[in-house]
Amino acid sequence: MDNNQPAPPPEWRIVPSTEFARQLRKLDPQIARLITKFLNEEAVKNPKGRGEALRKELSDFWKYRIGDYRVICEIQDTKLIILALRVGHRSTVYEKPLQKPDPELS
Repeated sequence: MDNNQPAPPPEWRIVPSTEFARQLRKLDPQIARLITKFLNEEAVKNPKGRGEALRKELSDFWKYRIGDYRVICEIQDTKLIILALRVGHRSTVYEKPLQKPDPELS
């Protein structure tokens, strides 16, 4: 490797929670593909640049806007993981309380 070349950026990965996977399967296939493509091609490049930090009691989490849908995630900087916790229409995705994920998922 040429010493003048900058190091490649770190590799982020998406880790879907069980709830996220279940919710994604319930969506229209075209919407699900769009969300999956966004996460795998855009969010992993710059997780905090593509997302927006949530506020107040949800301040530990980030959201990604994909059309009328939202993906709620926890960004784990030390592990280079985007833990996808929930996906849904913007009108309903925040209705249930969101809790910190199980440490086993992380």
